[in-house]
Amino acid sequence: MFPPLATRVSTVAPLSPELIHPELWRGHQLGHARHSVVSTGWAELDHQLPGGGWPKQALTECLVQQPGVGEMRLLAPALAAVTQGREGLARHVIMLGPPAMPCAWGLQQLGLNPQAFIVIDAGSPQPRAGRTDVLWALEQALRSGHVGAALAWLPPPLSSDTLRRLQLAAQSHEGLVLLFRESAARTRPSPAPLRLSVEPAGTDTLAVHLLKRRGPALEQPLYLSVLAPVALVRGRPSAHGAGTGGIDAPDTLHVPVHASPAEQAWHEGDGPASG
Repeated sequence: MFPPLATRVSTVAPLSPELIHPELWRGHQLGHARHSVVSTGWAELDHQLPGGGWPKQALTECLVQQPGVGEMRLLAPALAAVTQGREGLARHVIMLGPPAMPCAWGLQQLGLNPQAFIVIDAGSPQPRAGRTDVLWALEQALRSGHVGAALAWLPPPLSSDTLRRLQLAAQSHEGLVLLFRESAARTRPSPAPLRLSVEPAGTDTLAVHLLKRRGPALEQPLYLSVLAPVALVRGRPSAHGAGTGGIDAPDTLHVPVHASPAEQAWHEGDGPASG
């Protein structure tokens, strides 16, 4: 005689979501990393990220109220791993449209080799033209396959089409892609699978809010102790190395880049700024 239907159903083990599709996970669990990751260097942050680190082949958004609040300190361990070859081949880090020139002395204090950084300045007084230049340069860098990490600062606002295009470009890049945006962007949708905001929370302490990840929301911020100098300075270092410990601009490679009209496909696809 067969047992009642309710009894038979209760004895069936639930099917694991990843057996159905690798992109599925239960709501109370962290999702699986689609690709490999680079450890953030902060154990408590790694523990809260799918795969245990910054995702490769994906767009990561870092939201800050203003540049220089500690975002370079946060990224320094991962950038050091990339440039020193601890994540495979040693590769350069490209910085596109940074709000200030990198301070070579500050980078060294963070454990980073200034000569491993390539700085691209859009150099346009018009925000939209500067955004077009940086977007074009970023896409070319990701296609090259020779960059270990790409950091981009873009003038707001950014359209949904632009963000989707950036996410697609990041998926073809075997490295880290980080986009720095204004803190007001947290209320706008984004295709980036990982979004976080960074703000100071006392002396040498950062509050990291995980706004979006493959997994449940994290209600409380993570507080990370970061004892290191800021690696960005306003303006260009002087010839005497004032404020840079005697190390000036030649320690970084600064490349002014402007996209020609034929190369400005980003401009055509940008469309009306919608956030």
